[in-house]
Amino acid sequence: MDESAFRATRGVMGPQPCVFEKALLARCADCGLAARHALAEREAIGCGSAIARANCATLLGMLRERCAFALKLARRDGPMPHAIAMRLQCGGLRALARAMDADDIRDVHALVAAAGDRHGGLSDLPWPEIVAAVAAWQGRRRRETRP
Repeated sequence: MDESAFRATRGVMGPQPCVFEKALLARCADCGLAARHALAEREAIGCGSAIARANCATLLGMLRERCAFALKLARRDGPMPHAIAMRLQCGGLRALARAMDADDIRDVHALVAAAGDRHGGLSDLPWPEIVAAVAAWQGRRRRETRP
């Protein structure tokens, strides 16, 4: 299935795509509002709540804006490489969980809502610590291939 057909079919299937879909697919986090479904040979994750999706989109936008220099992003809009998106999503959620004194990320929506409540809004989060943690986050290493 080509990419344009995939996106067209995905748009008609139902809930809006999850903002942190890459992190959920990589098992860096989980969310109670995530609706998983198979589409062709892929797994897609949608969000069951428009309000939760808006809150998560706001957080991801702030992460992208505030981490742009640390991640050496030349452009703040448009597509980004997969590895950078993983650092933003997985590293950002892990840093947010650490700032909220949580051990793991069982529910992204609950974490984002609690962070907004505790700090009086997402813009008042401890951004220097979060940016440093995102910049330091590393994904899984590739396995060495044997000749």
